[in-house]
Amino acid sequence: MTSKLINQLCLIFFISLFLGCKSEKNYSSKNPNIIIIYTDDLGYGDVSAYSKGTLNTPNIDKLANEGIRFNNGYASSATCSPSRYALLTGTYPWRKTDLRVITGGSLVIDTTEITIPKILKNKGYHTGIVGKWHLGLGSGDGVAGSGIIDYNSYISPGPNQVGFDYSHIMPDTQDRVPTVYIENGNVVNLDPDDPIDVNFFHQNKHDDYGLPTGLKNPELTSMKWHHGHNGSIVNGVPRIGYMKGGEKALWSDIDMADHFLIKAQEYIKENKDNPFFLFYALQQPHVPRTPHPRFEGLSGMGPRGDVIIEADWCIGELYKTLETEGILENTLIIFSSDNGPVLNDGYYDDAVEKLGDHTPSGELRGGKYSLFEAGTRVPFITYWKGKIKPGISDELISQIDLFNSISEIVGAEYKSSDGKDLSNLILRNKGNGREELILEASTRTAYRKGDWVMIPPYKGQAISKYVNIELGNSMDFKLYNLKDDPSQRTDLSEREPEKLKEMIESFVKIRGRDFSNIENLVLE
Repeated sequence: MTSKLINQLCLIFFISLFLGCKSEKNYSSKNPNIIIIYTDDLGYGDVSAYSKGTLNTPNIDKLANEGIRFNNGYASSATCSPSRYALLTGTYPWRKTDLRVITGGSLVIDTTEITIPKILKNKGYHTGIVGKWHLGLGSGDGVAGSGIIDYNSYISPGPNQVGFDYSHIMPDTQDRVPTVYIENGNVVNLDPDDPIDVNFFHQNKHDDYGLPTGLKNPELTSMKWHHGHNGSIVNGVPRIGYMKGGEKALWSDIDMADHFLIKAQEYIKENKDNPFFLFYALQQPHVPRTPHPRFEGLSGMGPRGDVIIEADWCIGELYKTLETEGILENTLIIFSSDNGPVLNDGYYDDAVEKLGDHTPSGELRGGKYSLFEAGTRVPFITYWKGKIKPGISDELISQIDLFNSISEIVGAEYKSSDGKDLSNLILRNKGNGREELILEASTRTAYRKGDWVMIPPYKGQAISKYVNIELGNSMDFKLYNLKDDPSQRTDLSEREPEKLKEMIESFVKIRGRDFSNIENLVLE
């Protein structure tokens, strides 16, 4: 072998070694890509890996069966806007004054607050959100969720002002106007000669602009409204609120899942060479359920079942993209839902009639809007190919804990006072989960500690007349032991007075409210 050949081989070796080191630097186990897949109104029993229902979700099951499936994973709230706020900030939503479901309102995350994307930006991540936002836009008049938004100019503050480098979102939900996508603060495909105007009931402007509505023109709708969803008609679907203009910017409902998937795939491909964070917020199975025709009828349960199958397919396609781009083994995936399930939530779509033997809530009581377990206990899965070993955890974990846990995983110092660092549990299925948790539903709160749950007295209807879900309201304290009674059918408040007293005292320490008087507990 000549000296020249030896020198060439040495050069090739050192170049390969250098490139290998560079790759290791970009893709070390301490600095994974992070994707949070967040579904909308998906129940504890809607994922087949939990063995509670009859739907089949093979792609979500792959994450669950090859990662860690948490049986006691919680959203912070039984409704979507508060849950999203808590996930991104690590802060209980009830600490934010009167934070409820947002309809066309101002941004509820203060731009000075630390968020998960801000933490990751500071550690060199590119950060993106694709899908449902529902945390408000613009500054409004300073009252959470009450602002009026000008959709015809750059909209700020929004996702890009709270830590996201890239955002491609729907403003609120699929059942509300404006039915347009917003990318980095600008409405996509907006024609300046056809400006958008939007108003809602709570803004004291009941102007339908003389256009057809679900209330006036049911003959023009392809979906019959059940309650509340009788405003402007877009693509045959009557919505919450009124809208005119923006014809070229209107989304296609049946193509929405594909649209968000493509945007998520593009984001991954564009940022694969450096660490990235993607918040992939699917719209399914929230109403209106509008599966693409290729998914219609596949579930046998009507549109609700079909869009869950569609969402599962999207997750499988996203997984394939990570695999094809060669970054699957350096990507931490966290899967969950913003709150529990609901069947009829504004439209007649056979969700009730075609449910069959399927149990969206599993054996849990209640659902969306409820203080019972099905309101906030949701599918919760962590997956990292080759790093996370398959397992099942019964430890208590909340989405609020993702703030502290992700901070620890990437070596950041930020910690929220409400969250817990459960990174060891998330990655290795080791260590204890949290001991206690405040559960929230429409500003009402309950308390879980260990296997026990206490629900304070609240005025109001016991069962929602609109969605037919038990809300957890009563004039008495309720106490349940989930180990013996996961369905919360046996109230132990009278049999276990000392345990009830202990739970109330612990609850008060966190809530910081004077609950010594029953009148202070019975709230609207």
